[in-house]
Amino acid sequence: MNARHKGRFANRDEDYQRLGISRDDVATWEDGARTDGRRGTYEWWHFDAHLEGGAKLVVTFLTKDFSAPDKPLSPMIRLNLDLPDGRSFRVIRAYRAEDYSSRRDGADVRIGRNTFTGDLDHYEIHVEIDDLQIDVTLDAEIRPWRPHTGCLVFDEVRDLEFSWLPAVPLGTVGGSYEIDGVRHAAIGVGHHDHNWGNVGMESIINDWYRATGQAGPYTVIASYITSHGKYGYEPVPVFMLAKDGEIVADDASLTRFRASKAYFDARTGKPVAAVTTYFHGDYADRYVVAFTKSRDLVADTFIERMKGLRRLTARLKQRDGAYHRFVGDVTVERWQGTTLVEKFANEASWELMYFGQPRIDEWAPVRPKLR
Repeated sequence: MNARHKGRFANRDEDYQRLGISRDDVATWEDGARTDGRRGTYEWWHFDAHLEGGAKLVVTFLTKDFSAPDKPLSPMIRLNLDLPDGRSFRVIRAYRAEDYSSRRDGADVRIGRNTFTGDLDHYEIHVEIDDLQIDVTLDAEIRPWRPHTGCLVFDEVRDLEFSWLPAVPLGTVGGSYEIDGVRHAAIGVGHHDHNWGNVGMESIINDWYRATGQAGPYTVIASYITSHGKYGYEPVPVFMLAKDGEIVADDASLTRFRASKAYFDARTGKPVAAVTTYFHGDYADRYVVAFTKSRDLVADTFIERMKGLRRLTARLKQRDGAYHRFVGDVTVERWQGTTLVEKFANEASWELMYFGQPRIDEWAPVRPKLR
């Protein structure tokens, strides 16, 4: 195992100069296209919302399936809509390369008749697939933020990159969605992030938990990324906490992560933590943010989306990545010594992306029989 070259967010002065970005401000062009769809690259723009009445909406515009970065430009849209009456719509729609266009000076992505446009302050998203039509807006309440440059680098020459920009950590959602000709209001809160890279994630990352949530006056973005085994399974934490729209904590070096109540999922075979907790700060003054699962929204293996020779090859190479999305509660606590100063709770959703083989570690010491 080569643990000398560990994954980390690029944070040197020369990194900012190389990328042409500022330490203090996020420019509109940073949410524009950062790749050109060529083989070996991937990119996606993601929107996630919790709506009044309990509906949950996720829309993602992708240049290609991120599990197949060596494909040429192969645009697709992923949409999940979960309704309070128990109905659930999950759509993955592929398009032709000529159906895709984007701009580099800001988010202006078009796939067929579907659009994802915005300028860091205001976004408009339109999707029409079969009997579903989505028309929503997102207006930012918290300024754009990124962990350092947002660029996670690997290897000795640091040329393998995966980047992440939470362009709208929290925003108000308006608009509507239509199902079978019936229009419903879409009012709530949401966020938007933007991801891109030049190396297959399965070769640099073993797994990650990634979450956003809002409770009381607090908004949190939290992630725990575990690097590939060849990088020593080096953990890369991400943590940002805002209160009343102002960032109050974002130094991930002060953040510890704990996964608990672990089990192996019967569908995907991956180890899953029912509770993930982020501790930020020290004993004198600290935040404790916990995500407690109540149910699965999604539990899929990558291989389910593959066909023909690609599926056979994945099986032979034991590429059995999986994606989980959960719904449950987020709690935000602030402690000073033994005194609980504040506590807020709300519903939230978050994800587990697993690229590698199940790994036995400190929080899943024994593999139980799959349920």
